[in-house]
Amino acid sequence: MAIPNVRIPSRQLYIDGEWREPVKKNRIPIISPATEETIGDIPAATEEDVDIAVEAARRALGRDDWGSTTGAQRAKYLRAIAAKILERKSELAKLESLDCGKTLFEAAWDMDDVAACFEYYADLAEALDSKRKTPVDLHLDSFKTYVLREPIGVVGLITPWNYPLLMATWKVAPALAAGCAAILKPSELASITCLELGEICREVGLPPGALNILTGLGPEAGAPLVSHPHVDKIAFTGSGATGVKIMTAAAQLVKPVTLELGGKSPIVVFDDIDNLDLVVEWTLFGCFANAGQVCSATSRLILQESIASEFLERLLLWIKNIKISDPLEEDCKLGPVVSSGQYEKVLKFISKAKDEGATILCGGERPQHMKKGYYVQPTIITDINTSMEIWKEEVFGPVLCVKTFKTEEEAIELANDTKYGLASAIMSKDLERCERFTKAFQTGIIWLNCSQPTFMQLPWGGRKRSGFGRDLGEWGLENYLNIKQVTQYTSDEAWAFYKSP
Repeated sequence: MAIPNVRIPSRQLYIDGEWREPVKKNRIPIISPATEETIGDIPAATEEDVDIAVEAARRALGRDDWGSTTGAQRAKYLRAIAAKILERKSELAKLESLDCGKTLFEAAWDMDDVAACFEYYADLAEALDSKRKTPVDLHLDSFKTYVLREPIGVVGLITPWNYPLLMATWKVAPALAAGCAAILKPSELASITCLELGEICREVGLPPGALNILTGLGPEAGAPLVSHPHVDKIAFTGSGATGVKIMTAAAQLVKPVTLELGGKSPIVVFDDIDNLDLVVEWTLFGCFANAGQVCSATSRLILQESIASEFLERLLLWIKNIKISDPLEEDCKLGPVVSSGQYEKVLKFISKAKDEGATILCGGERPQHMKKGYYVQPTIITDINTSMEIWKEEVFGPVLCVKTFKTEEEAIELANDTKYGLASAIMSKDLERCERFTKAFQTGIIWLNCSQPTFMQLPWGGRKRSGFGRDLGEWGLENYLNIKQVTQYTSDEAWAFYKSP
């Protein structure tokens, strides 16, 4: 179907460097979140396709054109992929927007980040050559030792629908930089750009089997990937419930996993802030960017009582300025959520909050001017107590819940009152206070006087039920490396433990 300057490509599975029809020939419709229309389809992989992809990946590791490459050689492929992403940036951004409903501006931003991420891991791949073999001085004459860093092997990468190509890249780029062979299983709700990554890899001549891309349903394609005996590691970003299933399945084979499982992150606002509007904007961006479908969204506003009334008034004024429209429209700042299922889930959370006695200060329903699509108004919920579902559970939609506090101690207690531990934010001009909160927050990511800026040089991941392991930075590369110690006896003298015959 033709849509403003962009055709939805019809692709197969990307296995062993070529397009391959699924064994069972099944396909899944692509539903536009903005119009609720079917705009294309994607192939639906099953266990049989997983087996073929795993074999292709294992062969790639055994061949010189991939398995014996240096970091510098792999870096050339990563840079070529980055260049192609930028070359096709406009088209890829439109495809991303059509597929998952994010605004065109945010989708274009994602494509810049995708290219930059491949470039960043190209640099780290080159640097890996000098670190691959690291001598360790034991201060002993009779032994020489060193540590080898080697690719962990075949890796399964299972990624979410909220940042389809970007979240895939956070795993694909370091896996390839490390020299692994990867099988990417993107979410069935948004796979278009991940399949286009396959075409880009084909165009730049990435060796067959180094990256394989299997689209399809979780139980049919994801589960067999996780439990496959020849997949050496799983890296997953997604829901807590699926994370538990992955960890359980991987445990049967004692297979390593890294898990990034979302959160219910706090943003704590103190009354010493100088610029109210600056903090209001960060608060909105922290919860409503990408229609609130962000694992680290600071969706619990913990507001000092003395400024609560004034702050919420400004928040409501700013919300009126948010343009809600077709995500391809210029200046759109809030598009639809990804699917009918997500739409119903978000509205159910809001309805339950109301039933439990909370106040819907604004929003809470479909915008009146949007007759079609999975749109939810930016929503603020007040009069909350900490036993309410809206306080405890991740909504993954444009919903901000508000609670007030008087003292620092109370604020810290409220901030940490969650089973999750991905991110936290504090807004205060008192830098010593910011330091105290940095120490007190039980999260892997902390923002001081901002919310959500993300840099690929820094580690990304959480604590508690937000998972473990880190994407991005040097830590992201280490996910895909196996550490091997080598000890050599260099003396001519006998070990002399046993008596010689």
